[in-house]
Amino acid sequence: MGELGSHGGFTFGHLREVPVPWKESSPMSERLLFIQACLDRREKVVGICDRFGISEKTGQKWLARFRECGEAGLADRSHAPTQRAHRLAPALAARIVALRRKHPLYGPAKLHDWLRQHEPSEPWPAISTIGEVLKREGLIRSRRRRAGTHTRLAGDRTAASAPNVVWTADFKGQFRLQTGVYCYPLTVLDLYTHFLLRCTALPTTAVAPARATFARLFSEHGLPDVLRTDNGVPFAQPSSLGRLGQLAFWWIRLGIRPEHTRPATPSENGAHERFHKTLKAHATRPSSSSFAAQQRRFDRFGLEYNTDRPHASTPAHLPPASAYTRSLRPYPAKLPPLLYPDATAVRRVDGCGHIKWHGHPIFLTRNLSGEDVGLTTTDGDVLTITYATLALGDFDPHTQRFTPNTRWTG
Repeated sequence: MGELGSHGGFTFGHLREVPVPWKESSPMSERLLFIQACLDRREKVVGICDRFGISEKTGQKWLARFRECGEAGLADRSHAPTQRAHRLAPALAARIVALRRKHPLYGPAKLHDWLRQHEPSEPWPAISTIGEVLKREGLIRSRRRRAGTHTRLAGDRTAASAPNVVWTADFKGQFRLQTGVYCYPLTVLDLYTHFLLRCTALPTTAVAPARATFARLFSEHGLPDVLRTDNGVPFAQPSSLGRLGQLAFWWIRLGIRPEHTRPATPSENGAHERFHKTLKAHATRPSSSSFAAQQRRFDRFGLEYNTDRPHASTPAHLPPASAYTRSLRPYPAKLPPLLYPDATAVRRVDGCGHIKWHGHPIFLTRNLSGEDVGLTTTDGDVLTITYATLALGDFDPHTQRFTPNTRWTG
């Protein structure tokens, strides 16, 4: 190390200023020559910095390090942080690991939300830090990111602007119980809050058990404005008028609008599809020994999902139950009557799906058997046939042809 000279700086008895180009010198030797030039005071520091090809700020940095530590201060320093950001106290890390073991399907983000909601006074680490803790313990694996495949809903889809505006329903893929029989879980969600209204273990996708399930839901939670489903049975019937089955026409009678996603486009019900992935992981592997046992598992999962499990779609990532409220539209004990304007002719659909107009049979759909439809004359003597607020199509009495054209009239 150099010695302090009479002028107040350091001297280098063993150093001579030799004009060696920077590219042929080591950074350490260049810094020593720079310091010696500054201590000789033959020119200003800014000029010396310019000669050595460095900024004045860099030059002052090396001068400060030399004055503090001598030649040792001119050596390169590690750029690694002095303290790792994700290093946690062992007790804190142990609590995170314990919670993960209790909820083995919760990822770092879900664990972070759960901890903040249940113990808000604790200084919980960031999601990335929780992820590092879980990786270190071998509790999660790194996943390759996939390109986003989310598809925006078509323009005619109803926006879920509040609870009970849009419910979504679907049958999760069937699976075998331990007895070997198939179980078909029928799931219904409120789209706005992602509240699980019901997950029911059914032995079939037939209309009757599905209708009984929805009747129970409507009694408990009231009626939604819209029910969005895919095009599978029992929600839709591709060969029927407007792809509407018995279940959909019952909903219309109750004042609920059925909405179908486009065929082969499950992304239009993406939130529900994502829920099924969660349901499958939590409540179907392995399957139960009976329908009763499987239903108990679904009920336990539903309680946790609604009241305890954080959800990213809700404010502050609170569980769905914190945002859901019951519908103000009650389920009627008796089906309301179908009322049509006075100028509308009313016909009852027979058991084969026909009505008659001046003796001429018009086939509509067997799914409306026993129901009343209205016939209203429009321009050119064409009759518009309506069921409740749904126009089914138009009948031209001159050609005696019915043209299906389902559309909402109110």
